[in-house]
Amino acid sequence: QVQLVESGGGLVQAGGSLRLSCVASVRSFSSYAMSWFRQAPGKEREFVATFSGDAFYAYSYSADSLKGRFRISRDNAKNTVYLQMNNLQPEDTAVYYCAAKLGPVDRDWDKYEYWGQGTQVTVSS
Repeated sequence: QVQLVESGGGLVQAGGSLRLSCVASVRSFSSYAMSWFRQAPGKEREFVATFSGDAFYAYSYSADSLKGRFRISRDNAKNTVYLQMNNLQPEDTAVYYCAAKLGPVDRDWDKYEYWGQGTQVTVSS
C-alpha cells in the first residue's frame, strides 16, 4: 500500500511561485514513477509532469504547455517528489494531485494506482 500526502498549495497572485511537495509512505520509493496531475472545476484531470523510477533511465518532463514554468523533481532519500511552479497564471488554478505507479511513466491518469488527496492552488489575477 502506498500513501501519498501533498502539501504546499495555497493562494498566490499571478506571476508568483509555489512549490508543491508529495511525501510517499512506501518502501522502495525510488522504484515508482511519480507524476503530478491537476483538475480544475468542470474540467477533466490533466497531466502536469512526471519523473521516472530508477528501473528506467532517469528522465522527467512536463506537459508541453507548461514547459518553462513547471518543473518536477524528486528526492528519493526523502521519499518526496516536488513540483516547482513559476509565473503562475489564473488558468493554473486547480486541485493538484500526486500519483504513483510501478513501471514506466504515463501521461494517462487512469494508469496510476496510487493517489494523494490533492492540494488546492488558487491564482488570483
